[in-house]
Amino acid sequence: MGRITVRRPVVKVGTAGVRGRRPDTLAVEEPLEIRVAGRPLTITMRTPGDDFELVAGFLAAEGVIARPDDLLAMRYCADATEQNTLDVALADGVEPPSELMRRAFATTSACGVCGKASIEALRVRRPYDIASDQVRLTPVSLAALPDRLREAQRVFERTGGLHAAGLFDASGGLLVLREDVGRHNAVDKVVGWALAKGLLPLSGHVLMVSGRASFELTQKAAQAGIPVLAAVSAPSSLAVELAEDAGMTLIGFLRGETMNVYTGAHRIEADAPVM
Repeated sequence: MGRITVRRPVVKVGTAGVRGRRPDTLAVEEPLEIRVAGRPLTITMRTPGDDFELVAGFLAAEGVIARPDDLLAMRYCADATEQNTLDVALADGVEPPSELMRRAFATTSACGVCGKASIEALRVRRPYDIASDQVRLTPVSLAALPDRLREAQRVFERTGGLHAAGLFDASGGLLVLREDVGRHNAVDKVVGWALAKGLLPLSGHVLMVSGRASFELTQKAAQAGIPVLAAVSAPSSLAVELAEDAGMTLIGFLRGETMNVYTGAHRIEADAPVM
């Protein structure tokens, strides 16, 4: 595994113009090339560590795999000077990524889907029935999630430069947390962890993310069967549309004792009626 952090000298400047030189800790960002059967699929910029989880979660989000035994093997390529190229061998009977998918990844650094037309495509290959998930959550348990997420962010405390994704059970217990320079990579690592343990679909769980809730993160949560996605910041309009279509509960601005519930408010128990 590569380095997660590095030390670099910085010049500290105060408001009075006082300067001082000191070392600073930075989060590492390096490319990871993902290959399937030796053929390049995509390159993502990530923080080294949990690369196998990242790749497994990425392939699950794209509908290439759905179970642990869909993966025959993963290995770092011998022709790479560093551990920045990972080759995946799919099990017999698992369809490899199509040429259309490969071309899409060659032209975008996102998840390979974008725009409202993609919601229709995602509906066709959505593997789990999220709308029927009966999980119920209290505002009190949800309000505690951001602090629990932050408390578990060990690398963020040293660098201030990483996003985090945490998987919680319905009672607010943290099952796993992953950090990365890319919020989408952090989610892929969480999903890859769950896939390896045979936990998909993640019915009855909550995915909490630092930052905003984008279309891409919502899509990844839906592909993993997660009924509730919560973020400390705002969702995008397309993320709300996708969450509503998938039957997900999407929560934004989860800070302190308040939150905005954009879709799926029926899963949030409350004593007072909605005004």
